Amino acid sequence: MATIVGGIAVSHTPTIGFAHDAHKEQDPAWAPIFESFEPVKRWLREQQPDAIVYVYNDHVTSFFFDHYSAFALGIGDEYAVADEGGGVRDLPGIGGHAALARHIGTSLMSDEFDMSFFQDKPLDHGFFSPMSALLDRTETGWPTRVVPLQVGVLQFPIPTARRCFKLGQALRRAIESYPEDLRVVVMATGGLSHQVHGEHAGFNNVDWDHRFLDAITNDPQALAEMTHAEYAQLGGLEGAEIIMWLIMRGALSGSVKKVHSGYYLPSMTGIGTLVLENSAMTPAGDAQARHRQQMAQQLAGAEKLTGTYPFGLESSVKAYRLNKYLHAMIDEGHRRAFLADPERSFDEAGLTDEEKDLVRRLDWPGLIHYGVIFFMLEKLGAVVGTSNLHIYAAMRGETLEDFLKTRNTRVLYSVAGDVEATEEWQEGEAK
Repeated sequence: MATIVGGIAVSHTPTIGFAHDAHKEQDPAWAPIFESFEPVKRWLREQQPDAIVYVYNDHVTSFFFDHYSAFALGIGDEYAVADEGGGVRDLPGIGGHAALARHIGTSLMSDEFDMSFFQDKPLDHGFFSPMSALLDRTETGWPTRVVPLQVGVLQFPIPTARRCFKLGQALRRAIESYPEDLRVVVMATGGLSHQVHGEHAGFNNVDWDHRFLDAITNDPQALAEMTHAEYAQLGGLEGAEIIMWLIMRGALSGSVKKVHSGYYLPSMTGIGTLVLENSAMTPAGDAQARHRQQMAQQLAGAEKLTGTYPFGLESSVKAYRLNKYLHAMIDEGHRRAFLADPERSFDEAGLTDEEKDLVRRLDWPGLIHYGVIFFMLEKLGAVVGTSNLHIYAAMRGETLEDFLKTRNTRVLYSVAGDVEATEEWQEGEAK
């Protein structure tokens, strides 16, 4: 079973990444940052975690306000470095632990946390600023894999401190019920006191920062009772992001061992570091098995439904490239390129030979079995001039004529915007 060996909390200000990239570790102005980071780095080296569940907030880089979620869990295999406006830092991407992420996602949803899930989104300084200074990187890459958990703390209303703490408790159940032997660290970022906007920009509160570092270790329940306004009053509005630390703390046992705590205020943000070793007992009896049963409850029996294939996180990851390619059919330029030269379009998208063949042959049932969600099929159908009814018939292995006999009306339709083009449909064999 997976084990949470401990928790880490650290600030994620871009100051850290800047100083690291500029090789200012020995500069008097920057050296205290790296001195405070060294015990954290050493502890990670000693623990050798198989995975880090990393709680952070994106800074309107990969997540914009067209779709801004409270909790978004990364379920992909790899995460690139984001360009935040001045170019990409000279760092490799980091691998994701997709299997652990799927398990966590299913567990949190079964515990009634309404999660969003993401892939193919690069991580900004909320991740790579501290991690570039904390993990030993070699020519082969990073020494561990990650499961990123993005918390939407920039656009109010945001999750309450108590909701974050409860999410951490649910995260503990999720990790500890994972059936494989993994050493897991839960890491949270953000803060400490700072404000970067308005006439209050530059606000800090050193006394509050130290009180918070003590309370997150010894009395997280009290912190969970605080409002966003109270956090903002004490630590600045942007400093209220420290509620994310409660997710890490909630994932640990009530009693923890403080291995390290550090603090330095170089400029705009109080930079804090904290390492807590877990003291959790192994769950007694069949608690983990019962939790896995709870996770499976909602889809229990669905496997007995003939011709029914729930689109889950595993399918989403496996068929992501092909679903993304077909989703792009909503773009006119992509549609034109596909119709003009399908093979070139396939190659530019990096489709595998199997994926190319499925699209080339318009293998509608094969696409479903591969992991493509139906709503990409109807987009492709609209582009190539195939009605939804043709697709339904093909998935059932029937002629269009036979399928239409099972309907109350003999009508053809699709999501195509050009209705006149649909007049060419023939009630013949389904493609």
